[in-house]
Amino acid sequence: MKIVVSTRVAAPLSEVWRAYTTPADIMVWNTASPDWHTTAATVDLRPGGRFSSRMEAKDGSFGFDFAGEYTRVEPQALIEYAFGDRVGQVRFEEGAQGVLVTVTFDAESTHSEEQQRGGWQAILDNFARHVVGS
Repeated sequence: MKIVVSTRVAAPLSEVWRAYTTPADIMVWNTASPDWHTTAATVDLRPGGRFSSRMEAKDGSFGFDFAGEYTRVEPQALIEYAFGDRVGQVRFEEGAQGVLVTVTFDAESTHSEEQQRGGWQAILDNFARHVVGS
């Protein structure tokens, strides 16, 4: 099953793209709730390049790496990637009201569709707030 989340960012496409693909920015916006944070991020933005974000509970009770490989990159338009046996896609579409960022990803079986959609949407909403606020 594919899950789709999106947000509109009232900023220039170049700024939206930069914030989405820069490790220092990722470490600021990549969280689904205030009790989590991203402690490390790497980006090698090219087909075959790897990415990783270390996400941890702020109380130190749990953490995990979200990592994979880019499979297709069209600058300021599209990022496709594989993570484990799943795939994801991020599309950037510029319009009169800003940039529509749409993330599509394969669901996993551990958490409900609602939990996954909510978590990924929260991260994307944090991203939009970060871009507009920076």
